[in-house]
Amino acid sequence: MKLANTFLWGGLLFSPLVNSTETSLDAKVLSGGATTVFDHSSNAFSLPANNLSILRRDNFFIGNAFFRQPWVIAPSSTSARDGLGPLFNSNSCQGCHVKDGKGHPPLTREDSFLSTLVKVSIPAGTPEQRALLITAGVVPEPHYGDQIQPHGIQNLLGEATPSFEYEEVAGKFNDGEAYTLLKPRLKLEQVNYGALHPQVQMSARVAPVMIGMGLLEAIPEADLLALADPEDKNGDGISGRVNQVWDVKAQKTVLGRFGWKANQPNIAQQSAGAFHGDLGITSPLFPNSPCTPTQTSCLQAPDGGQPEINQELMEMVTFYASLLAVPARREVTEPEVLKGERLFKQANCSACHIPELKTGIKPEFPELENQKIQPFTDLLLHDMGEGLADHRPDFLATGSEWRTAPLWGIGLVETVNGHTRFLHDGRARNLLEAILWHGGEATAAREQVLTMSKAERNALLRFLNSL
Repeated sequence: MKLANTFLWGGLLFSPLVNSTETSLDAKVLSGGATTVFDHSSNAFSLPANNLSILRRDNFFIGNAFFRQPWVIAPSSTSARDGLGPLFNSNSCQGCHVKDGKGHPPLTREDSFLSTLVKVSIPAGTPEQRALLITAGVVPEPHYGDQIQPHGIQNLLGEATPSFEYEEVAGKFNDGEAYTLLKPRLKLEQVNYGALHPQVQMSARVAPVMIGMGLLEAIPEADLLALADPEDKNGDGISGRVNQVWDVKAQKTVLGRFGWKANQPNIAQQSAGAFHGDLGITSPLFPNSPCTPTQTSCLQAPDGGQPEINQELMEMVTFYASLLAVPARREVTEPEVLKGERLFKQANCSACHIPELKTGIKPEFPELENQKIQPFTDLLLHDMGEGLADHRPDFLATGSEWRTAPLWGIGLVETVNGHTRFLHDGRARNLLEAILWHGGEATAAREQVLTMSKAERNALLRFLNSL
């Protein structure tokens, strides 16, 4: 493969492709189309789209700076990034999305929930609460809102300390090889702002990989609606459906694409929501403090201005998140990888993890337009069964439904983040365990994997790790 000369930008090393007419590159390698980068190092998830011009890279790195660098308590001489909290999950976006990669649950008793957050809510009982579901998706827990913040600024207690207890679930493949899965039980201790509602619904969520978000946003809505089959009219046992969520800027219900339950409509709202919920930073989209009415000390704490991050900087962060590149696939011609790909399709994993999609028109991001991409997702909600259910609905998503996670880049998570924890709460210690947790609409696919020989399972994993 012929590459252009590498160059340094913002402390990162880039190896852009030469003109496509000078290469014979197999299109299967180009997971992100022309945006694809050829870096398989620990920086693989942190690079700008390969086709992003030099003239537009400044905006990318400005957004990167506000994504990576810590926010501080107000008031501060660092006025451009003060206003942290008063209650918060992390002091930077990078604190959860380390190297723009995947978070994990605590791996030891000493670990914190730094890259894992806890969502909370209560069932909608009254007409007022049911009306709230249209714009909020959930009914916030009265004392704690919709997310637990484990940390507080100086002299302010965090809301609670989350922890996991694990139960081992044993099973066997058809060839007799035994396996164990870890079933987590989420607990909240040191609850500091009043008792939790007796019907509280809790769900742990690890930070997802950031790559390719702009490409996913550029997939035409009509294409996603065409993939949906909520009534399973074709009888294949797969009944994916779109989530319908509230667009705060547009003030209307639109199709959801982002988040573990597809509860966010676009990158701008996803980013502003993370600043608000995870860091306690207000923005033009979310201008009010995230403190609940009963958290009087939180409400009285100084702020970093109104809003604490302005629209221009918020747009830079959105620009950055939209143009994080997808790394190229690896070993695509290896016989074992090709065998694993056939097994992936044979087990019908590709019914939800759709290999190829195409982006549409995106005038503000011409780099993302009309790209053939390989995200291995349909961005739809699927019932994954009782084993993975969190029993916490979100907009139209039920307590057992989850958005199909994109698989591109999944084989580089260990290189970038130093772990192999997968699924929404990180319970799976590797990709095979993640497959074995699949239920509901994916039961038939899981059963096929259980019947595979050891060599076939290895080939399937080799394929997944090539993505």
